[in-house]
Amino acid sequence: MPAPDTGTHVPVLLDEAVAGLAIRSRGVYVDGTFGRGGHARAILAALGPDGRLVAVDRDADAEAAARTIADPRFTFRRAWFSELPAVLAVLGLERVDGVLLDLGVSSPQLDTPARGFAYRDEGPLDMRMDTSRGETAAQFIARAGIDELTRVIRDYGEERFARAVAAAIAKAREHAPIVTTRELARVVAQAIGARTRGDWRQDPAARTFQALRIAVNRELVELADVLPSLVERLAPAGRLAVISFHSLEDRLVKRFFAFASKPYGGDIEIARLPIAEAALPKAPLALVGRAIKPGARELARNPRARSAVLRVAERTSAPLPADWPRGFGEAA
Repeated sequence: MPAPDTGTHVPVLLDEAVAGLAIRSRGVYVDGTFGRGGHARAILAALGPDGRLVAVDRDADAEAAARTIADPRFTFRRAWFSELPAVLAVLGLERVDGVLLDLGVSSPQLDTPARGFAYRDEGPLDMRMDTSRGETAAQFIARAGIDELTRVIRDYGEERFARAVAAAIAKAREHAPIVTTRELARVVAQAIGARTRGDWRQDPAARTFQALRIAVNRELVELADVLPSLVERLAPAGRLAVISFHSLEDRLVKRFFAFASKPYGGDIEIARLPIAEAALPKAPLALVGRAIKPGARELARNPRARSAVLRVAERTSAPLPADWPRGFGEAA
């Protein structure tokens, strides 16, 4: 296997993310989505000789890229978000000073047809970030019923023609399995036809491909599971920085930050009760600034960054409530 190309992925909001972590020279940090290491290298550059960085990714190519970093302060483990607490436990890290999550699919994944993420390139309909386990997108659409397909395409792709797309997939697979990206893209395009979207720049298959990718990789489920556990492991004044790339991710992160940064858990009904704020327990997180989006210079250099949103929160000294959740709400 050729060595991974570490230069094809441009890290998004690089300076802003590193600044958001407020890196301490001797701190311990976690890059939960190593990718090709752009953010990780910037974090290492900001750390002192006694600092430490643990990087995690589920992608085998990311693991190969991580081997190119020869730094005693750096540790890589191949794992999913849901396995991150166990990884930290094995490494003996009860508390960390910051965590960065750069969500979504990376440019190398999109630009490699054999991975099956891109609807414009011919390739096997895989879409798994971790190709060592789980069902492929082709296997999912081969066995899912129309109702499940509709739900996934509607909820994860925000596709208003989800039912029509699901029915078209079900009809097409009666004749032959849908096993390549272009086969699926053609089916979706025929199902949507000339119906207006309001955005002619978007390929008809874009939303369906996003939906299947999220479903196959359990992206929102994994994110919802890991957020509360990361707060548990943040040291006081430790930072959690999350870069999202579509509204479903950002909505989940925004809701969680609101829940964890208010003494009433973001519950509007409780907030309206006649209780003095000073009498409420202190919240475990405090928001740091407002949501950050890429500037014009970064967008000119990297158009794929256009939908990115960075949110940052800081761990307070407050203890976690007794009913602190193991996961956060619904993943869709």
